Amino acid sequence: MTRPAVILLFAVMIGVAPLTVEGQAGKVYRIGDLREDAAPLSEPFLNAMRELGWVEDQNFKIERRTADRRDQLRTLAAELVRLKVDIILTIGTPATRAAKEATKTIPIVFTLAADPVETGLVASFARPGGNLTGFAVGLYDAKFLEVLKEALPGVSRVVYPAPAPIAPGTSRASLNATARVLGVEIKGIAVHEPRDFDRVFVAAKRLGGGAVLVPNVAWFRPHLERIGAAAAKSRLPAISYDRRFAESGGLLSYGPTPLQNVPRLAAQIDKILKGAKPADLPIEQPTKFELVINLKSAKTLGLTIPQSLLVRADEIIQ
Repeated sequence: MTRPAVILLFAVMIGVAPLTVEGQAGKVYRIGDLREDAAPLSEPFLNAMRELGWVEDQNFKIERRTADRRDQLRTLAAELVRLKVDIILTIGTPATRAAKEATKTIPIVFTLAADPVETGLVASFARPGGNLTGFAVGLYDAKFLEVLKEALPGVSRVVYPAPAPIAPGTSRASLNATARVLGVEIKGIAVHEPRDFDRVFVAAKRLGGGAVLVPNVAWFRPHLERIGAAAAKSRLPAISYDRRFAESGGLLSYGPTPLQNVPRLAAQIDKILKGAKPADLPIEQPTKFELVINLKSAKTLGLTIPQSLLVRADEIIQ
């Protein structure tokens, strides 16, 4: 019997499975986490990783890099590349773009709201190409507008706050196409920083806006309650993507049910760490949505929400 065969037989006899190349026993992978907001990777994400056999500080570590300002993202992305992390997990388009500019080889797994094809990050949803894949959570502005129009059949001008320096209202082809079909004019307002949210509704009235559509933007998320309260104070009907907006006084929220991206991101990372290429992993999108209607706000605004919309609501706030 050869020496390798003897070793294998001994391993079987003592109940120890021989190590595989895929497992790379003893290796601790490093995942870079690049974002603008200070929120840590969620416990549901770590749980999803654990279900796939990945336990933080045992077989993977997280290198966290958070930018206080957007212009820091390139520097932080370069730091992660110098550390030779195995994967970079990004939140938002600016962080994803910074990571892409920093490396063409390290896999990048993203969560973002903008269209990654339209913004030039990937070649297509089915086959992203390059070193990126991930989850596009926000491609439903057009559906936003349809729901808003159903709630407000007479609305003809909708104000759309967009992060500067992106040209407001011009980067969402599907939104503009739907607006034309519905006979709605989209008026963009550039938002530079959180304190601009209060003036959005003042400007919306000045522009003759009949409603406001607050898009899914990564750095808007920590301020949704503030935006919802500002909408209620302005007495302008508004829709956004998260229930916190409606709970804070906004008229409507319509968006993906929370955290559905988490297990799918973990699955993508698992596949990449086991040898898959990001270029071959299709970009994921939400499959479950929820509609929340703040009927109290509707009454304050003197609006009657159509019954057809009420029966579809997942929750009605009285």
